[in-house]
Amino acid sequence: MLTTSGRLLALLSLLQARRDWPGDVLAERLAVSPRTVRRDIDRLRELGYRIAAVKGPDGGYRLAAGSDLPPLLFDDDQAVALAVALQLAATTGAGLGDAVGEAALRALTTVRQVLPARLRRRLDLLPLTVVEPPRGATAGVDPEVLLALGAAVHAREVLRLDYAAPGGDPDPRRVEPHHLVTWRGRWYLVAWDLDRVAWRTLRADRITPRVPTGPRFAPRELPGGDVTTFVTARFRGSETDPRWPCTGEVVLDLALDEVRPFVGDGVAEAAGPGRTRLVQGSWSWAALAASLARFDADLTVVGPPALREAFGVLARRSARAAQPG
Repeated sequence: MLTTSGRLLALLSLLQARRDWPGDVLAERLAVSPRTVRRDIDRLRELGYRIAAVKGPDGGYRLAAGSDLPPLLFDDDQAVALAVALQLAATTGAGLGDAVGEAALRALTTVRQVLPARLRRRLDLLPLTVVEPPRGATAGVDPEVLLALGAAVHAREVLRLDYAAPGGDPDPRRVEPHHLVTWRGRWYLVAWDLDRVAWRTLRADRITPRVPTGPRFAPRELPGGDVTTFVTARFRGSETDPRWPCTGEVVLDLALDEVRPFVGDGVAEAAGPGRTRLVQGSWSWAALAASLARFDADLTVVGPPALREAFGVLARRSARAAQPG
């Protein structure tokens, strides 16, 4: 039979799992009498939980939001997911600034202190490098996968995995995992592919780790010298150069406030009333021209000539696309 404290935790877990609970069902789940359930509900109320009585033929209870934050209860999976999310927010500020990052770090410290030792050890093996913070919604990854990848990176052990490429069957791979990184809200494993004899950035949400892991390996030197340079260069079409291969400058007939939220890693400054000077890069001149055209405003190309030529190509293609089929 559960102790009183254990029964209270079990009761709280049930109340958090769904909206309404008939009293008799709670009593049956906890193997106690309805009277004991009522006493335990009163104890939780004394701890700060707002638990409303639900009227009806069977009666029941509902856990409501309170004015103060009472103690919370998480199972192992929830605790791991919360700690991983807090670690990411502490590193990036969740895209909302340093104050959010500092608050997340305090929360992470609090959560870590109360985690069971088995979970705390696993989280301590989760190395993370944020190359570029998220700009919108982030892609979900199973926390267990992140922990498995982090443990392999930390131990420097060859990892066997299945990689689900889009539109194909899972591809078995053997890799030397070097870094776990985030780029614009996605998680990636930076690894040396032993079969392809090349560096790869693998999306973590497409990885299914296999056990056991393989032998230990000596770390290789990343192209570019560090993981931030390497990953940035990869996503910009280069092996070692983190700069965009094509960079141009335009003046948009839009006010700075209308442009600034959409410039990404570009540089925008006011160029007079209702006008903005924008320097931006992309992986090709055609892609850069198309990216600048998305502002849906008149613009003047400052340079270079290759960007002006790309707008000419884009105009001709657009004109052909506008013709009836």
